[in-house]
This record gives sequence, structure tokens and C-alpha cells, in this order.
Amino acid sequence: MTIAKSVYILSASAVSPQASFQQMIAEPAVYAGERLTCIEPDYAKYIDAKLIRRMSRIIKMGMAASMECLSQASVQMPDAIVAGTAYGCLADTESFLTRMVEFDETLLSPTAFIQSTHNTVTAQIALQLKCHHYNNTYVHRGSSFEAAMLDAISLIEEGDARNVLVGAVDEIIEKSHAIIRRFGKYKKDGDSSSLFPSGTKGTMAGEGAAFFMLSPDNENRQAIARLEAMASFYKPNQPEEILIRNFLEDNNLSVADIDLVICGKNGDLENDAHYGHLQQSLFSDIPFAGYKNFSGEYPTSVAFAIWMAANILRHGIHKPGEEAPKRILIYNNYKLQYPAVYLLAAC
Repeated sequence: MTIAKSVYILSASAVSPQASFQQMIAEPAVYAGERLTCIEPDYAKYIDAKLIRRMSRIIKMGMAASMECLSQASVQMPDAIVAGTAYGCLADTESFLTRMVEFDETLLSPTAFIQSTHNTVTAQIALQLKCHHYNNTYVHRGSSFEAAMLDAISLIEEGDARNVLVGAVDEIIEKSHAIIRRFGKYKKDGDSSSLFPSGTKGTMAGEGAAFFMLSPDNENRQAIARLEAMASFYKPNQPEEILIRNFLEDNNLSVADIDLVICGKNGDLENDAHYGHLQQSLFSDIPFAGYKNFSGEYPTSVAFAIWMAANILRHGIHKPGEEAPKRILIYNNYKLQYPAVYLLAAC
């Protein structure tokens, strides 16, 4: 499915393994081992101090990213709040299940259960804002954020909302990480600074929260980027080169119109071979970069890539004498089953 009508990104905020975009470009945080962990902000700036102690880590991350996004866009009340998550509130889920076993399913406190549902983050955002508008959370594994973004853009296209807060949140905890580790998905001696090309199996786990304020126009000329189009698929029966080329043609563009490609390579031998093929064939003459050495691998990591691309279009990372990118294509294929393409342009 492709969205042809443009929407503007008024602001973008992320809580990630990188402290900020400027620091990520100048001196990115480097991680060793199996995972990249979020650098958490001072939550007291965004959340009532009395509530912080009752919130799990993922809720605080989502709240901080969303509140900062609203502040940057100078929007006090969004017309809709939409989010995507694949893992949901893992820490609260673990807490509830553990207590259920320990207390033999008796005398259970409902708090952990109430906060373990996947829509807790968007619910808490709405509670803090006292927002009674449209509120939805999508849980579609590797296409969770794509579903949220499609819903957000549809709300704008149909005239049901003007300013939509959309984002993605996912965390990883010790027990979930240990379960996934058993399948050999992570490098034991990973190094984010040399994640690719590593030439070995496995990647490094990641987590994060990223939110965006979408609007149908840029009347105040404050937008940081324009989302020109997006498309998402599930186990397509066509090669990715054809999907991407058709995507560009549907938007009256060619590969030559792209200034930078940000892809979802993650350091795994098989995964990176997929992107390497695209780099050598379709994008042989286009600058090609990854982002998971900054964020780690998780189902909704493409939200981090959009945050990164929007900041590149706004601030630039070009060398003196070089022109800043005007149009960026993001291509991510989580587990090589959920290909998604995003096209961002400078305002």
C-alpha cells in the first residue's frame, strides 16, 4: 500500500541509545556486547514527579519523546495519538506474570497488569494531556510502526485530524533478551562502531521511542521535513528492486532523484547481503548508509531512521563544499519479511 499525498513533519523527538542527533553525528555513543541501551533523559522535565515512580521504563521513554515532540511543534493538544509497538510493556508483563506465579494466582495487585497492555504508552500520553481525541496503538510485529503511520496519514487525508502525534516504542529486558539470544540472533562480542560490514552472523539488540508531529501543510513554515510517500509489504512475491522502482515511479521519481539511501543493515551476514545486493544494483551510484549501528535492531527501529533522516534534512551532515541531501529514501526489511519504504524531502 502506498501513500501518495505528502504530509509534513513539524517535529521529531527520540529517546534512543544516542544522546542527541548532533552528538550522534559528531561523536556517536559506542556499545560493546549484545545490545544498545537507551540514554534516558531527565524525566522530571516531562512527567509529574509523583507519577514517575509508578511508571515503567518504556512508558517514561514514550512520554518523554512525545512531550518533547509536542513542545518542538508548539502543539498543546494533538487531534489524534497513534503509536506502534511490537514488544509492548515487557517489564510490566514480566512483573505481572512473576507475581502471578509467586502468589499462586492470589492476592495479585492489578497495577502491573493494567500497565502491561500494549496501549499503555498512548493512554498515559492522553491522560497527561487530558486528550479525549482519537487514540490507537498497533501491534503488528515488524510492521507495527508502518500500520501506525498509515493510520495517521489516513486521518489527515480524510480530514479527521490536522495535527497527529505518531510514534513507536519498544524496549528489551533481560529475560526477553535471554530468550532471543538462545536462537543465536545476537553477536556475543558485538561492537556498534564496526557493526557492518562484520561478515559474521548475528546483530546487536536495540530499543527506543520516537514520535513525530504530522500536519497536512506547512503554513507556519516550521516543518523540518516532508514525508512524500511510504509503502509497506509482507513477504512480497516480487524482488525488492522491482518494489522500490515501482514505488518511485508511482511518485514520478527515479533512482537518480534520490540523494541518500538509509537502509536497515544490522551486521548479520545474511541480512546485510540483502542490502548489499541492492546497493550494488539499484543504488550503485547513490550514497548508501545504515542506522542500526546507532539504534540497534528491534521491530520498530525504522522510526529511529525517520528521526535520523528528518534531522539530516534539517541540519545536514554534508562536508564543506557539498550540498546537503534534499531527498532521502529509507528502506528497511525487518527479518527479511516486512519490507518498508519511506521517502522524505527537505522543505
